[in-house]
Parts: sequence; structure tokens; C-alpha cells
Amino acid sequence: MATTERTPLESALAELRAAVEPVRLPLPLPEAAEQQRAAQEITSQLDDYVLPRLATIDAPLLAVVGGSTGAGKSTLVNSLVGRRVTTPGVIRPTTRAPVLVHHSSDAHWFTDDRILPGLARSTGARNDVHSLQLVVEDSIPPGLALLDAPDIDSVVAENRALAAQLLAAADLWLFVTSAARYADQVPWDFLHSAAERSAAVAVVLDRVPPRAMADVPPHLGQMMSERGLAGSPLFAVPETAVDADGLLPVAAVQPIRGWLAALAADRSSRRQVVYRTLDGAIASLTQRTPRLATALEDQLAMVTRLREEADHSYAEAVRSVAVQTADGTLLRGEVLTRWHEFVGTGEFFRALEQKISWLRDRVTSAIKGEPPQVDNLKVAVESGLESLVRAEGDAAAERVEGSWQATAGGRAVLDRSREDLSRSSVGFDRAVDRAIRDWQGAVLDLVADEGMGKRSRARFLAFGVNGIGVALMIVVFAHTGGLVGAEVGVAGGTAVLAQKVLEAVFGDQAVRRLAETAKVELDARMEAVMSAELLRYHVVLEELALQAEDVQRLRRAGDAVTAARAAGLPTGEDERAAGPVREPALEQGGRRPALEAPTVRQLPAGLDAGDPGEVVEAELVEPPGLRRDLR
Repeated sequence: MATTERTPLESALAELRAAVEPVRLPLPLPEAAEQQRAAQEITSQLDDYVLPRLATIDAPLLAVVGGSTGAGKSTLVNSLVGRRVTTPGVIRPTTRAPVLVHHSSDAHWFTDDRILPGLARSTGARNDVHSLQLVVEDSIPPGLALLDAPDIDSVVAENRALAAQLLAAADLWLFVTSAARYADQVPWDFLHSAAERSAAVAVVLDRVPPRAMADVPPHLGQMMSERGLAGSPLFAVPETAVDADGLLPVAAVQPIRGWLAALAADRSSRRQVVYRTLDGAIASLTQRTPRLATALEDQLAMVTRLREEADHSYAEAVRSVAVQTADGTLLRGEVLTRWHEFVGTGEFFRALEQKISWLRDRVTSAIKGEPPQVDNLKVAVESGLESLVRAEGDAAAERVEGSWQATAGGRAVLDRSREDLSRSSVGFDRAVDRAIRDWQGAVLDLVADEGMGKRSRARFLAFGVNGIGVALMIVVFAHTGGLVGAEVGVAGGTAVLAQKVLEAVFGDQAVRRLAETAKVELDARMEAVMSAELLRYHVVLEELALQAEDVQRLRRAGDAVTAARAAGLPTGEDERAAGPVREPALEQGGRRPALEAPTVRQLPAGLDAGDPGEVVEAELVEPPGLRRDLR
């Protein structure tokens, strides 16, 4: 019976499951697809086998009969039971819904969802890979259950997936292959997986032509030894006719029946199989978890790289706007023309160095007398600034798109996005317009607050808030004084004239302070606009739901399972007085023979099998005292 209180190992494995289940590896990086499958397999094996088996260590030994298409699995199961309990067929795929055969006294172990909780129980044959057909058969000894699985190489993907799931839930693999297909790659992939996790495996070489009994079984045995399965029993079943019920002759399957009966009758042997398979499965989980954590780290590293590329691109846009709004770049074209109109530049620039005071008087007159020119200049400043910011925003988006397209991970993120990230957002232009108008309003508020002081109020009112505000914007655009060549005579002269006007109103220290404040305000607003654009890239990366904490959780959970496993597996109710069973820990990649290794007895050389219909008995040399018949 299952205990209500979890053991430390069960608790550690439950935490491992909780850490693995949410893992997603959405970016197509090397090994990502493989490790995503590994995460699903770890979760499934914990649900289908490891946790249920730990909770019910006394449950019957579950032998899953699996193998290739046409290997004769269903016929073998029927013949071992002694009647037809599962339906074989010549039309592929054959077995679709798995069939579990058990003794009536063991029914309570299988009617609930203790194992394979994702499969609904049924008592009749169903062509449904999501159900598990239960068959009560008292010719099966208590303590043993046989499960006929779908083909591992079925043409139906669901059948293949279910076959793998069932084999992962087995205490014992009874792996069936045929003399014609024993060297195929697909069966060996499964057998290699069994060897890696030290699962208990017995191999049945079915449909061996009598004349090949001397050659094929030894060759398969050699292959098994070379590939880590030297300790697994190998049974050779001859090719022979079936009776009217589709059953093989008793002599053809008697060695297999006897071996299974021995396991069922001997509690110690059965427990040994369960413990070794269970411990091997747990060891495999602890070995696979670090690789999964590394794959998740790779995903996080790619996300960090993509985020940094986006950050860098928009930081460059912010820097470029900040530079070009202070080095005189904007004091050209329409802005310069409107400034000339505003102050009547022709005679002003000729007398700039000699008659600044006179120019100041003319500017005063211009500002007071021609308000339309002030508005035109304000619009020109707004338009020039908008064009600059939009161009830099578009360039930033193009840079991000280009850098992300250079990697598979970046391309995957771009494809996932519901928005076109190769260009600025739909609302970018409106956001720029609004930010610039807000900045211009802030500049006017700034000069208005400064101009209403007692010392400068009269002069400020003489010039007007709009005129003073536009003049301050002009000064801001040449704030760094980084002009060279002809720019000094044009944009530079423009800025100098504007500054002189402002100094006449506020004084030189106040002008410097106002210009710095206005520039900081402009830079902050432009950075906010770019940050809003950058946020689109952050959002699409956040939607991947990759968290660094998940990596550490995986590693901690794996370490906890390793530590708990070292203390030993839990015991059954009749064994608890003797204390826990301690399986020696496997080293990384280590293997342990699942069962005692029998050898295949070869037919004497030159033996003629006689008539093709003659039955040749199955061959197996096994340790003395283990051969028994099923009751």
C-alpha cells in the first residue's frame, strides 16, 4: 500500500518535476529541440513510472512488450497468456490501444491512475491511443502484468509516441524483434536508451527460421554485448505455424514463460528488477537535468544578447539626436531661412561684430512688430527636429532588425512578433510630434518664469515670450559650439545673434543656465520617445517567458535528487524492518547489468531443422533453478 507521507526521495523528485515541467526552449538553438523533448520525457517518466513506482513499491512487476512492426508482439503476448487477449493483424498499424493483462488479485493496482495517469481505463478493445485496456487473466501469476505496446516504428506518430511512453513506464522491457529486422536502427535506439539508464531488458528474437537458429541468435547476442546489453537475456523463438487461435506452440514460448514465472514467484528477484530499473531511471533523470539547465542557459544568453543589441541601437539613436541637437546641425535649411526672415538677416550679419547693440535694437523691433515670422520659425524648428528624431528612430529599428536577422534565435523572435519590428511603430511619428511640442511648451514656460523676475521683466515684455523662446531654442541647437568651417559663419552666427538677444534680456549666466536646462529637457523627452520604441523589443523577448531563476531551480532540484538517491530507495511493507535498499550510485554514463546474463544455446553445427513446419523449441540457457511454468 502507498504511504501518505512522502519520503525525501519522493519529495526531491516532485520538486524536480515542478522545475522541469514549465521549461520551454522556444529559440531554435543547437540542441534546443532535443532538450525540449528531454524535458517532456523527464516529466512523463516521473508521472508515468518513477513517482508512482516509488509510492507503490510493492505493486506487481510491469513487463512491457514492445518492438518493431511485424515482430509478433501481440502473438507473443497471446501465446504467453494462453489465449487471445490482444488482437494482432497484418494491416498496419496493428496494436493501437495498449492492452494490460494482470491477475485478478492485482486489479486494484491498475484500475486507478497509479501508473500512466494520462490513459483512460477500459475493459474492451478500443482503437484509441489515449486509453488502456485492462484484461483480467488468472493464468498470469500474481505479482506480474504484461502490457502489449504499439509498434515503436509505427507509421502513426501517436503510436510511436505511446510506445516510447509505455516502455519508459516499464519495470521490465520485453523487447521483441524479428530475425529479418533485428539490425534495424530504430530498435537499437530504444535498446541504447535502455542501456543508458540500466533498465531491465530481455530481448526476444522472434520468427527465426529453423535453419538460421545457429547463426542469427549468436550474432544478435554479440551486438547486444557490444552495445551495453551483455547482461540482458536473449530468447530465440523459431518461426513456426500458429494454431487455430493464433497462438504459438507451447514449446516455442516455454523458456520465456518460465523465466517470467520465476520473476513473479520470487519476490527477491522481482524486487531486484524493480529496484534496478527504478534506480537507473532516477540516475538518468539526474544526468539529463544538468543538460536541460545548460540548454535553458543558452536560451537566456541569446535573449540577453538580443536585448543588448536592441538597447545599443536605441542608445545610439538617443546619442545621435543629443549630438545633432547641439552641434548646429539643425541650424540649416528651413530653420535658417525662417530665422533670417525673423530678424532681417542681410544687414544684421554684415554688422554682427561691430554693432551688436544696434542689432539688438533691430531684433527688438522685429520681434515686437512681426509675430507671424515668430510662428513660422517655431514651426520650422519643430519640423526640423521631428525629421531628425524620426530618421534616427527608423535607423535604430533597421539596425535591430539587421542584427537579429543574423542569428537563428533573432529570426525566430522576429517571426513570433505580432508587430513589424523592422521599422518604427505606427504611433512613433505622433509620439515624436507630441514630445517636441511639449518640449517647446516647456521652453516657453521656462523663459516666461525667468522673464517675470523684477530685474528682467521690462525687457522680457518688450521682446515677447514666443520670440525669447525661439531664440533660446536656437541657442540650444548650437549648445556645444562644435561648428567648423563655413558653419561658423552661418549657423554659428545665427546662434551668436540669438544668444546676444537673450543676454540683453536675462544676462549671460542666466542664458547659460536656461540653455542647459532646455537641452536637458529636450534630451530627456527624446530618450523617453526612443525608450517607448525600444520597449517593443523588450516585450517580445519577455513573451518568451525565460527566467534565470528557472536554471538555478533545475540545478538545485537535480542536486537534491542526487543526494536523496544516495540514501537508498524506499522498501516494501514486508522489507521495512531490514531498512532501505541501497543501490550503488552510477557514475556519469555508468551502466549496470539489469539481470543475470544468460547465453544462447546454439543448435549443433550441421543440424537440419527438417520440414519447415516442424517446431523448433525456443533457446535459452539460464541460471539453474529459475525455470518454471506459468500456472
